[in-house]
Amino acid sequence: MTSTVVYEGNLRTVCTHLKSGSVIETDAPLDNQGLAERFSPTDMVATALGTCMLTIMGIKARDMNLDIKGIKIDVEKIMKADPRRIGGINLTFHFPDSLRVDEKQKTILERAAQTCPVMYSIHPDIEVNIVFNWQLAVSNGQ
Repeated sequence: MTSTVVYEGNLRTVCTHLKSGSVIETDAPLDNQGLAERFSPTDMVATALGTCMLTIMGIKARDMNLDIKGIKIDVEKIMKADPRRIGGINLTFHFPDSLRVDEKQKTILERAAQTCPVMYSIHPDIEVNIVFNWQLAVSNGQ
């Protein structure tokens, strides 16, 4: 077993990861009768995509002896109605100024992100848009 989920009432749950004991609480969003004081279940799906992408990038970065600490992703979840569901996820990557990669490393990291297990688990009807803001991070091999 991976985790347990307990309904606490008032549209909230407490999720416990069994191996570590780590806890995540959820709340329904404002537009679905909740208080929006915690991640909603659909927020967690969108956020899971970002965390999975960074984890797989981290594995590839470690293989290339790169330190990618400090990469930030802005995650935007877009809901649709009839039936209520996630219609889109927008992810914008921001790389720290200290990170320097060449074009080959950039391509490897982007492909790693785009082929993470959660990406493969996202329904094809969900539109996923990814922006990699490399800015100063890409070097010309110097």
